Amino acid sequence: MDDPKTLVSTEWLAAHLSDPDLRVLDASYYMAATGRDAKAEYERAHIPGARFFDIDDISDHRSALPHMAPPVEKFMSRTRAMGVGDGHQVVVYDGSGLFSAARVWWMFRLMGKTDIAVLDGGFPKWQAEGRPVEDMPPVLRERHMTAQRQPHLVKDVSQVAAAIKLRDWQILDARSPSRFRGDEPEPREGLRSGHMPGALNLHYAELLNADGTMKRGDALRAAFEGAGVDLDRKVITTCGSGVTAAILSLGLEILGHRDHALYDGSWSEWGLFPDLKVEQG
Repeated sequence: MDDPKTLVSTEWLAAHLSDPDLRVLDASYYMAATGRDAKAEYERAHIPGARFFDIDDISDHRSALPHMAPPVEKFMSRTRAMGVGDGHQVVVYDGSGLFSAARVWWMFRLMGKTDIAVLDGGFPKWQAEGRPVEDMPPVLRERHMTAQRQPHLVKDVSQVAAAIKLRDWQILDARSPSRFRGDEPEPREGLRSGHMPGALNLHYAELLNADGTMKRGDALRAAFEGAGVDLDRKVITTCGSGVTAAILSLGLEILGHRDHALYDGSWSEWGLFPDLKVEQG
């Protein structure tokens, strides 16, 4: 079941940890309400050799929206400085099990890099199994990195608005049902509550097992179909700020669904502008 382009197990990573062309990234990211400090946790303990990938830093700072995908040049310079480059197999994990790692998986794919997999179950599973950790920063040597943006993997607000109007894409929202319905306020101030017209709701947690690993096969397919998704049609994934939407994108990719894109601005953008229609309930 291990696939170096989507998802690998802790067993797979342990077996390949000393491979010279393997690079491991800690892409932990937490909402402010959790009170967790991703960088501090990384510095205390991480998988041996892991580099810290800061989603907020490696983003487009020209945008007022949170952690939008960076320009190609910034992605290349930041990863090069991390010692991550052409010819590397990358494995990305996070401290929640599976929360923000999929965002970095999607970002690499957006930049044309497909040799990247998410660690199934993440750091919690790795630690629970008693596997090695360290607090030493890795020795970084620059590695040449070339990237080419794949525009078909991302959608902007005008493309999403057109998709809603034409109904040629399914809009799939990864937020919790209560946020989707508009029953609870958004964690970011100034955003309206509700969802995009005609959107479907599949909370990202529905794709995960109790131990934070990704469901597979029929169980994964059933999660999508249970939310009303037609897996023969195109899908745009969305969420609060483009992080957990990538978990849905990863799930689609594992199922062999290739025609999907992520709305990078997500609700942080759609919920902001009063001229964009919102539905509730």
